[in-house]
Amino acid sequence: DPAAPPQSKGLLGRLLGRGGGAAAPRRLLDDEMLESLEEVLIQADMGVETALKVTANIAEGRLGRRISVPELKHLLAEEIARIMEPVARPLPLYPSRPQVVLVVGVNGSGKTTTIGKLASQFKAAGKGVVIAAGDTFRAAAVEQLQIWGDRAGVPVMTAPEGSDPASLAFDAMTRAQADGADLLLIDTAGRLQNRADLMAELEKIVRVIRKKDPDAPHNTLLVLDATTGQNAISQVEIFQKLADVTGLVMTKLDGTARGGVLVALADRFGLPIHAIGVGEQIDDLSPFDPEEFAAALVGADA
Repeated sequence: DPAAPPQSKGLLGRLLGRGGGAAAPRRLLDDEMLESLEEVLIQADMGVETALKVTANIAEGRLGRRISVPELKHLLAEEIARIMEPVARPLPLYPSRPQVVLVVGVNGSGKTTTIGKLASQFKAAGKGVVIAAGDTFRAAAVEQLQIWGDRAGVPVMTAPEGSDPASLAFDAMTRAQADGADLLLIDTAGRLQNRADLMAELEKIVRVIRKKDPDAPHNTLLVLDATTGQNAISQVEIFQKLADVTGLVMTKLDGTARGGVLVALADRFGLPIHAIGVGEQIDDLSPFDPEEFAAALVGADA
């Protein structure tokens, strides 16, 4: 399934060998097997706490029983889906016009592409959208947004390279209000080398747009690259300090065996995962489906 990480045998292939079908050999669910299972989950970036919780739930009432690979995959997929279910939420839409969506994330996380895809999808759904290319120090990011904007027929507000992103955000807000736009998507810098500067920059953007609408931004999306594994956890912690993150978009989930970090994120932070990116096309940003994701992660059939 394209909306989830394709894997040859999923997480359990290494642990249990191939073993599919009803005639699959049954293995004793004992402490040794649970330890191996924990290890596999930790290697898949699920994090120690979450891995322990998942294995404990699987062990409950089953210790000492013989279990087949399909059964174990099913149990594991159920556990993972249970953790993921509460965070599978679309981006909430509000009556405010424009609804201001601040998009944050480190450079290279797929932030700019995500903004382009969101703008295209909202435009296709009949919404009026304005983009503010607020990463003013990166000419490449601005150009990329202009290309997405041209493709989608969405205006992209830009400012001279290196100019103040907050004044651009203010101008974009003015433009979005004048146009009667439904959504204003604001790109931001992702330079974590100097966090104090970045924090000041984000705070200033928020301060300035609140002059126009005291409730803005209505959403603050953090875009994370799933292939960075455990780094994604520290990025959430950092950006929660820098901005009031309301939801996540996970990118680069195509073909990664490291989707386990989504389980760790859901378990630890409980932030909604609004969408997942699985490729470069506009349609490759799709809603997050917990069952589909869990089945693909463990290599089971959904």
